[in-house]
Amino acid sequence: MAALTESFARYAAAIRHADLPPEVEARARFLLLDLVGNMVRGRAEAESSPPLIAAVRAMGLGQGQAAVFGEAARFAPAGAALLNGCFAHSLDFDDTHAAGSLHPGAPVIPAVLAAAEMTGASGREAIAALVAGYEVTNRLALALPAGEHYDRGYHPTATCGAFGAAAAAGRVMGLDAARMADAFGIVLSQAAGSLQFLANGAWTKRWQVGWAAMAGLSAALLAREGFRGAAEALEGKAGFLRAYAPNPVPERALQELGAQYELMETAVKPYPSCRYGHASVDAALALRAEHGLAPEEIEAVTMGLPNKGMLLVGAPLAYKQNPQNVVDGQFSGPFVVACALAFGHFGWDSYARMEEPVLRALMRKVVCVEDPEVQAEFPRNMSGKLTIRARGREFSKMVVVPKGEPGNFLTEAELRAKFHGLADAVLGAERAAQLADAVLGLDRAADVHAMMRLGAPPLAARMAGE
Repeated sequence: MAALTESFARYAAAIRHADLPPEVEARARFLLLDLVGNMVRGRAEAESSPPLIAAVRAMGLGQGQAAVFGEAARFAPAGAALLNGCFAHSLDFDDTHAAGSLHPGAPVIPAVLAAAEMTGASGREAIAALVAGYEVTNRLALALPAGEHYDRGYHPTATCGAFGAAAAAGRVMGLDAARMADAFGIVLSQAAGSLQFLANGAWTKRWQVGWAAMAGLSAALLAREGFRGAAEALEGKAGFLRAYAPNPVPERALQELGAQYELMETAVKPYPSCRYGHASVDAALALRAEHGLAPEEIEAVTMGLPNKGMLLVGAPLAYKQNPQNVVDGQFSGPFVVACALAFGHFGWDSYARMEEPVLRALMRKVVCVEDPEVQAEFPRNMSGKLTIRARGREFSKMVVVPKGEPGNFLTEAELRAKFHGLADAVLGAERAAQLADAVLGLDRAADVHAMMRLGAPPLAARMAGE
């Protein structure tokens, strides 16, 4: 196998903000804004947040100066990385990388921010570290490849994300290539993530992503202090690629490293659910608007998916047609399509309407199938096709590139609108606007502290003396 560990270590240790192409640097700040909105609202509304915070405090990680978005209290850096990572992924509204079939921001960015608060790193240092973390995370998923990793029951956001978090935190801490390789060797022991959450709508999906952020931060700290990590952590006989997938392609991870940026292939979600259903939501909204379709007119709906999409949002059909909680809904093709058709929109607040009769009736009419035309586009595109039978006719639409993908990316105005749709309810519109400006202006900031303080709700922040 290629010397992947050393190559990634050299890359992550050497990356500089001044060397980033302008479009990559700007996209990094857009992705940061998107994730911050997720963290703020995830803290406030995810049902898993209260027990998470209680457990973190019980573990002794509730004392420190590191900030958590949506929360006035401060935490130990490891606790902040864990909580921010969990909150970032709690809504399933965070960024995605189609070819890697994962969410790179949720494990990487919380590790960057915790490390930057510890070290007093500048905004530019944090941005460079963010890029390094995205590149390692996304490229590892390509090398597995992610599909075969999924088939073994792994969750690549958590497994690959742990290495990306280590690279990002290590870059903030100024690790040289040798110690960066040690960090990879250390985090190898913590790279974990299971798809078994699909069995009952468990909260472990968001937990294991937060754990990856904390594991990456911890690994970088251990390496900084001289702790020795396993050699050849990625390509070795018992290393990540061989142990976690049957037919890895390590050279794929190194293709044009430093010249082409997989960060630029990262998408932002316009809808808070598994990305495999988004093209069908786009199609549902378009067909509803174009033909004026009313829910009571709809007789049947066929949702065409790629095979990996069937695994996550399409099967078993009876279960997907009858979601019982938010996680079920996030991974239910029938639910997300029915929301779009019933209400003409699909957002975070749609989950509160899960029991409405019109929605329940529509979900039973949505059938998910593996579609050859959609499969032919995968993994290049997260495509989908929707066919609706109504008024004695069929209405069909295929969406090849869903909204938010790199080829159909959100504008700054659309990103801000999504951010405010998440953050205003928690922070208030004025403070949310100040936070958005601070995030997008991070390249001009001497450190991340002012930005992080703006993430606390205003009343709670005043009570905390900020």
